[in-house]
Amino acid sequence: MEIHTADLCDSHEERVRVVEPMFGSFGGRPAFGGPIATLKVFEDNSLVRAELEGPGEGRVLVVDGGGSMRCALVGDQLALLGVKNGWAGVIVYGCIRDAKAIGEMDLGVFALGTHPKKSIKKGAGDRDIEVNFGGVVFAPGQYVYADEDGVIVSDSSLL
Repeated sequence: MEIHTADLCDSHEERVRVVEPMFGSFGGRPAFGGPIATLKVFEDNSLVRAELEGPGEGRVLVVDGGGSMRCALVGDQLALLGVKNGWAGVIVYGCIRDAKAIGEMDLGVFALGTHPKKSIKKGAGDRDIEVNFGGVVFAPGQYVYADEDGVIVSDSSLL
């Protein structure tokens, strides 16, 4: 499946919401998309691990990390879980680490940046709720598409 967000915006202008430009692409899969699963966490990646350990079924995990630039919420071990369990990608409103290794994996990974420090692990956060960043609300069951032109969200599949 080829994803071109510019073409999807042109074809479905009334159905898409465009996320403000803020993300860098770090995964080995530069274009990805699928149904959304959500997490809201802050400097704690316990729920990220738990979610990526489960079946991805081509979904994209959208992690609202509060925009924190003080630690990483995804590293190479969690990204590898995503690959093994069939996730299409991860979008992190926060940081990742192990960028070189993640760049060699067949997984889409967008994040605000990188940070070498790991997160705390207390199990705090929420899953399967609406999250809001970049001027867009992301809800479980909606669809997200990402490529070098940006990130878009739709209430239903565009492909």
